[in-house]
Amino acid sequence: MTATVTNPEADTSATGGKSRGTGDARRRLPRIPDRIRQGGLPYLLLLPAVLLELLIHIVPMIIGIVMSFRQLTQFFINNWGAAPWTGLDNYRIAVDFDAPIGEALLHSFFVTCVFTFFSVGFAWLLGTAAAILLQESFRGRGVLRAIFLVPYALPVYAAVITWAFMFQRDNGLINHVLHDQLGITDEPSFWLIGDNSIYTLIIVSVWKGWPFAFLMLMAGLQNIPRELYEAASIDGAGIWQQIRRITLPSLRPVNQVLVLVLFLWTFNDFNTPYVLFGKSAPESADLISIHIYQSSFVTWNFGTGSAMSVLLLLFLLVVTAVYLILTSRGRKGADV
Repeated sequence: MTATVTNPEADTSATGGKSRGTGDARRRLPRIPDRIRQGGLPYLLLLPAVLLELLIHIVPMIIGIVMSFRQLTQFFINNWGAAPWTGLDNYRIAVDFDAPIGEALLHSFFVTCVFTFFSVGFAWLLGTAAAILLQESFRGRGVLRAIFLVPYALPVYAAVITWAFMFQRDNGLINHVLHDQLGITDEPSFWLIGDNSIYTLIIVSVWKGWPFAFLMLMAGLQNIPRELYEAASIDGAGIWQQIRRITLPSLRPVNQVLVLVLFLWTFNDFNTPYVLFGKSAPESADLISIHIYQSSFVTWNFGTGSAMSVLLLLFLLVVTAVYLILTSRGRKGADV
């Protein structure tokens, strides 16, 4: 038998050389999948949110803007594309304040401004007071925090329906307390119709909105150093001076965002008046959101209703831009 003698060094060197050559070649080749994964992964993760934003907000907004330039009434429901193109006629009708449609829209706009002013003001005031009172540690603070956040955690429709039952004239809790038990009113009041409806709307809006202000301000208070209050107390500053000189200035960045968010939510609020009053709100509580709904889905004039919606959008954009400009200037001035 003849034994075959191999050269281990030659094989090892050959294999090693081959592996080194292959490794060098692989290192020289661009790793395209890794580059795509590193550069495109953030965009891939954002894609579902972008698609949902397009489907829920952007596309309906574009459709609404197109509808505002058409005479889209009940006669063209089956075929929207056949509605005549009217240009800016729907906008002229909406802003003609001498005509009934424009006059009603202007009245609704003023009612919404009053409602927003008091709702945001009281929600902010209650949220600030509650956040400051619960800043110090004491027994039962966690329970109070949980109770204060209940209106924010409840579903809007369930909460507003409960308030609607409470404000019933004949068997509601409000009239039972005010009239039957305390005797404050001479007779049971109408809270869901007439002039009192605006007070009902403000009360319900504040009740469901102030816990959000409380939550935001309570989080902002956690960032204020306790040393500032201790130094102010040593210098003889009272509680009101500490709130005025330390708490409120330190909460200015939080309040700037909070007030803007509350303003936008409240001015656009549709669920609260719709659940309280139904499709037709009383004149004193005719918010612009309900008014646009009536102009679109009750009178079947979608063209005019879309024009009103676009005007509302433009108004909110202008107010937001002016607010951001003013607050940014104030922040820069404070920094200087």
